[in-house]
Amino acid sequence: MTTANASADFAAATYRPGKTRNRVLWTLQIVLGLFFIIASGGPKLVMPNTLIENAPQNLSFPFGLLIFIGVVEVAGGIGLMVPRLSALAAAGLSVLTVLAAATQAFIAGQPGMAIFPLVLAAIFAWIAYERRTTLTDLRDALSR
Repeated sequence: MTTANASADFAAATYRPGKTRNRVLWTLQIVLGLFFIIASGGPKLVMPNTLIENAPQNLSFPFGLLIFIGVVEVAGGIGLMVPRLSALAAAGLSVLTVLAAATQAFIAGQPGMAIFPLVLAAIFAWIAYERRTTLTDLRDALSR
């Protein structure tokens, strides 16, 4: 490994967002975390039968899948608010929201409804990128 590569790796590993960017990130993480806990995943866990009964006819989910999605959303929302887990949770929620957009566009037949999950996916991808040092910190903590 050359000196240039070592210094680039060190710079990437020690990157931390600035004070203003950090505040914006934490604000987004808290708001989106609460959204996924209270408004998105919570109802899937508290009243799944009502959601299944009120679903459009061309979009029916098995009961177990709905519960699984609710658990993943609540876990992701909690993970967004835990500093060590924020990048991992944001990456996972990014994948989840891309899959939600694909479900809206291709299975439910409503591509216009896919815009909101895609915007969320972009926001989560940005959060994961900005918090990428927590991934290496988490890896190092788990390898000890």
